[in-house]
Amino acid sequence: MSLGRAVATVGSLTLLSRIVGFVRDIVLSAVLGSGALADAFIVAFKLPNFFRRLFAEGAFSAAFVPLFAGELAAHGRDQAIAFARQAHAALLLVLVPFSIVLIVGMPLVVSLLAPGMREDPATFGLAVEFGRIGFPYLLFISLASLYGGVLNSIDRFAHVAATPVLLNLALIGAVLGLTPLLPNAGYAASIGLTIGGLLQWAWLLIACARDGVAMKLVRPRWTKRVARLVHLAVPVAIGGGVQGISTMLDVVWASLLPEGTISVLYYADRIAQLPLGVVGIAVGTALLPLLTRQLRSGETNAAMANQNRAIEFGLLFSLPAALALWILAEPMIRVLFERGRFGPDDTLRTAAALAAYAAGLPAFVLVKALTPGFFAREDTRTPLYIAIAAIAANVAFNVAFLYGTNLAQVGIALATSLSGWLNAAMLGGVLRLRRQWLADRRLVSRALRMAAATVGMGVVLWLALRLLGPQLAHPNLVGVVALLAVCSVGAAAYGLLGMALGVVQLSELRFMMRSQPAVRATDPGEPP
Repeated sequence: MSLGRAVATVGSLTLLSRIVGFVRDIVLSAVLGSGALADAFIVAFKLPNFFRRLFAEGAFSAAFVPLFAGELAAHGRDQAIAFARQAHAALLLVLVPFSIVLIVGMPLVVSLLAPGMREDPATFGLAVEFGRIGFPYLLFISLASLYGGVLNSIDRFAHVAATPVLLNLALIGAVLGLTPLLPNAGYAASIGLTIGGLLQWAWLLIACARDGVAMKLVRPRWTKRVARLVHLAVPVAIGGGVQGISTMLDVVWASLLPEGTISVLYYADRIAQLPLGVVGIAVGTALLPLLTRQLRSGETNAAMANQNRAIEFGLLFSLPAALALWILAEPMIRVLFERGRFGPDDTLRTAAALAAYAAGLPAFVLVKALTPGFFAREDTRTPLYIAIAAIAANVAFNVAFLYGTNLAQVGIALATSLSGWLNAAMLGGVLRLRRQWLADRRLVSRALRMAAATVGMGVVLWLALRLLGPQLAHPNLVGVVALLAVCSVGAAAYGLLGMALGVVQLSELRFMMRSQPAVRATDPGEPP
């Protein structure tokens, strides 16, 4: 499968997931609001997701996929599947006792994560209970991530990309269906979290069986391949832990601010994650197995060309998305969330945080496009060191903004964006110094044209916002239609400007979507 088709498959299904996720967040914001109840659930929700990055998405995506792809290429499917089953057994051996320990020790975990909650025993108690109910999600989603690595390595992207839809549907169904039967909606959402993890696990387990890579239980064994996996995964797990710690530190900072800050940052981050999930994660997911195969085959020029096209693809969507989110932050939050227990003040606070998150969106996409350049070469340590430096900067920014200014939740979001740009700059700089990635003339030229088209789109959005401002002031059906109209006008303006400036050509899109192992390698000095 070509890079373009793989990115399109993952991106389109991720878009579907994010749309369903918007519905989920609309339901959660209306039922939970942005107060103590919402803060308690969001803390519980973030706990298994933090450890998921530690055990699953970070370590196994970065370490497992190149090793599995290498086994597949060198020794065939049977040996690769045998290795995957050994990794599966090792993951279970770690996760089951770890989950039990964390569930028992949940009060201590919540105390460390949200120290400010200890001043409100009722909210603290809810966070502990919600955390215990929802924590089994970690076991299910970690196993699902391993299955997803297997499927992505054999170019089966669709089932994996569609998996998050199940979590969103489970949360929506649980909140709407179980809330009347329980003390509050937080209990229902926590139950929905565990049910969603179970559904995701079952979905990918069945998909693996259908594609001939069934994950059967085997006795854990310490083999050379498992040892190599652990050797590569440990730095990535530490790096994922460091990045997760940064995310969790945001919760720590927010817990020290006024009530509702945790949920305000969560809702803002959810909006900012839409383009990152659709573009950044899609690019990273599709690029890693492709680069691994090409580098193992000695096709270094093709690998570099694909990395340039992946960066180009990411910038094509992230630049306009960042500016659009910044300009439309307030009307977007108002139309999507301002109902039920989510009021006008919550809208203003969340919109300010969203604008700050939007500033770092292109950087987060670049990180997703650049990191596979290390992982495909089985270099998991360099991204770890870079992540540690970026996290240290994030902490310094947070301290400066929270104690040196009155930015409050905006300072937390802005610190995240600035550290993201630092992370992307260091990743790109190291790859360039090693001559493992050089931006070709086409990438530089297209990036400048994308920036020009983005500025033009921003002017159009500003004018449309002034024209439809009265309609966007109300969170009703008229506001939804007006928001869709503004977004459509902006997208059309960017598309037309992009075609006029030669940013994208239809012939190139058709070429990228063809089933091919690689794009043609371009020389760094070749004209665009």
